[in-house]
Amino acid sequence: MQTTLTNGIAEGQLTNAAKLANVSKDQFRMSNGVRVIDYKPTSRHAAPSNRYYLWLILPAVIVLACITLYPFFWLIWMSFHKVDMMRGDIWNNFANWRRLLGDRSFGNGWYLLLKYSAMCMIMEVGLGVLLAVILNRSKYEKALVTLFLMPMMMAPVVAGLVWYYLYNSTFGWYHWLMQSAGILGEKSILGDTGTAMWGIVIVDVWQWTPLIILITLAGMKRVPRDQLEASMVDGAGEWRNFFQITLPNLYPFLLIAILLRFMDNFRFIDALLVLTGGGPANSTKILPTYLFDVSFQFFKLGRGAAIALTLLIVTIILGMILVKVFESPAGKVNQEGN
Repeated sequence: MQTTLTNGIAEGQLTNAAKLANVSKDQFRMSNGVRVIDYKPTSRHAAPSNRYYLWLILPAVIVLACITLYPFFWLIWMSFHKVDMMRGDIWNNFANWRRLLGDRSFGNGWYLLLKYSAMCMIMEVGLGVLLAVILNRSKYEKALVTLFLMPMMMAPVVAGLVWYYLYNSTFGWYHWLMQSAGILGEKSILGDTGTAMWGIVIVDVWQWTPLIILITLAGMKRVPRDQLEASMVDGAGEWRNFFQITLPNLYPFLLIAILLRFMDNFRFIDALLVLTGGGPANSTKILPTYLFDVSFQFFKLGRGAAIALTLLIVTIILGMILVKVFESPAGKVNQEGN
């Protein structure tokens, strides 16, 4: 009797539920003693088609194409022509490319660029990681990180001017300090072919090491604590923990930092132009500086386009090599395990 009454109440509730959902009672099923409705309510708004999303992103795609693709293809076009503002572009039978093969300034520019980039990378990554390890979880971490980030917030041209005056042989404080210590002779830092490269490298290290510190600190916050604790239980010290646990986990972050600085060294010459302009005696005329001179001082835009295209191709190749070199060891282990 109780079962019949219960079933009767359930049947009444079932009928009401079916009316509210606008479905038949046949669409209900039993699941673990509970009646479940197999019903998906119809949406009042149909799902947008892929074409709808395409129309949304189309304006951004057009803008990006105008500011990236068009200049890129125009660069390729100019590299095969003699660009004349009065007579238009004239096909020169690969003369721009053939001239690069015997251009000593072009070859020397590559050598100085690679030397400059290597010096900057080694010093910035070394100092950045060291300072990040010291700052990590220290009492004054936030205050010191804010202090270290101040040079990075300065425009490269302004940073170049500041250091130009610090290096000045008449009233420069750094020049006086190094001369008093016997490190420097009568010549200024930027006026000597032996020290000019070090002068511009120090400026780059001063301004951009904070970026390496910031990225490395972010990576150190993501190192799994359980791995560090397990290693310490096994008797590992701080140095072993750093090289076996922390450093492998930092590889993806170091890759981002190195790629950013590597590409910047191949592109930006603001501070260098302010400090030396490529001198003295072309001792700091890295390839981007030579490109600037050819294109915007001598107005050989065809030759400049050929130089820029080689710079772009080599940058892409070196970037791919860096990605391979700094591939995460943890990722390799996972791939081998799969």
